Amino acid sequence: MGTTRYDIRIGSGVLPATDWEDAQSVLLVSDANVAPLHGERIRAHFAGAGLRVEHVVVPAGETSKSTDAAHQIYDGALAAGLDRRGIIVALGGGVVGDLAGYAAATFLRGIRYVQVPTTLLAMVDSSVGGKTGINLAQGKNLVGVFHQPIEVVADLDMLVTLPAREYVAGLAEVIKYGVIWDKALLDLLEKNVDQLLARDGALLAGIVARCCAIKAEVVARDEREHDLRAILNFGHTLGHAIENAGRYAGPLHGEAIAVGMVYAAQLSVRHADLPLPDFDRLRALITAVGLPVALSALPSSGGAQQWSVLRAAMTVDKKSVAGRPRFVLATELGAARPGYELPDDALEETFNALD
Repeated sequence: MGTTRYDIRIGSGVLPATDWEDAQSVLLVSDANVAPLHGERIRAHFAGAGLRVEHVVVPAGETSKSTDAAHQIYDGALAAGLDRRGIIVALGGGVVGDLAGYAAATFLRGIRYVQVPTTLLAMVDSSVGGKTGINLAQGKNLVGVFHQPIEVVADLDMLVTLPAREYVAGLAEVIKYGVIWDKALLDLLEKNVDQLLARDGALLAGIVARCCAIKAEVVARDEREHDLRAILNFGHTLGHAIENAGRYAGPLHGEAIAVGMVYAAQLSVRHADLPLPDFDRLRALITAVGLPVALSALPSSGGAQQWSVLRAAMTVDKKSVAGRPRFVLATELGAARPGYELPDDALEETFNALD
């Protein structure tokens, strides 16, 4: 993938490798929700292979993507005796993966790490591709580095313990891949909504594998997001602004992205010739899986319903240029292009039509 190749293993009960010939210590990083569910099993797996294991547990939630949490991991790495041959293992969702990856990229100027995603969102998206980072008060993912893992291990059994709201939120990123790259994936989702919501193992295995394959292909072509990789941000310009306006305590990432995708799709109808039936189809699928399609359907989110607040948040979005947000728009289902810079009045008009 890009300049680095690594295995992505997906299945029931799969575990990370332990045969790193030069590694003696492992730092396991998880959060307060995941640690009680899966931490001991993964810790024992490494300890059983003769590795020294320390475990750092950070608070659950987006607020842990911070410099304070990164320093907590650095302290844990020192306590574990990690040198440049050591391994950091990210056991958790997107927050833990981004945070632990960032710590691995910066500790001793870069050591190896493994992604063990425990949420659907992390399995299909954030664990793959090497983006790591933390947030600032002004916005999401404003500090970070590209640092590829050496392995991604998606144990589908872990999805059994995932709360229903978190699981459904992860479906937003699954739908995104269909919009930007693979119309056949959308067909599959539409035909299997009930099985999807029931967390059918065989169906999920195929879907997770397909999403990872799409992301791997995109990243291989543009590892550092100079152009093509930006299509992975479909729905994220408004979505990240919604999260920021709610101070990461309101809508979940996938819920905000779902509304952001509806907004981006409406912009696509108006400015990229997306056929209206395609827009209706996308909106119907988002609704069918239980995700919000309107701002009014989002959980309490601070100023997330005020255009002025959201527009200000977009100004510091990492995809903005000179304070002007850039959007990924779909030309048809299965195809998208990045880099659309639209007039503010057009952005506000479409926003006002969301509900």
